[in-house]
Amino acid sequence: MSQFDDVSVVKKANVYFDGKCVSHTVQLADGTRKSVGVILPSTLTFKTGAAEIMETVAGSCRYRLAGADWATVVAGELFAVPENSSFDIEVSGEPYHYICHFT
Repeated sequence: MSQFDDVSVVKKANVYFDGKCVSHTVQLADGTRKSVGVILPSTLTFKTGAAEIMETVAGSCRYRLAGADWATVVAGELFAVPENSSFDIEVSGEPYHYICHFT
């Protein structure tokens, strides 16, 4: 799917890590919440409350779930992050465009 239809978007951006990660929260008609964002070249650590699925829209990144080895995803691929956990993400080169699906 290349777009979300019938959504509400929170106007104020979520800005993390001094602007290295910027996203907007999107609420679908069925109540599902997602965030759509971009991570600039950097290495960052995110903590999760809810479980997440990170969908790669453009670019690529290396990621490491808590207690796991580094892995790589490219456009069209995704990775899942458990609830109440953390993950490291490393972006080099072009920005990483993603959709975070909260599950």
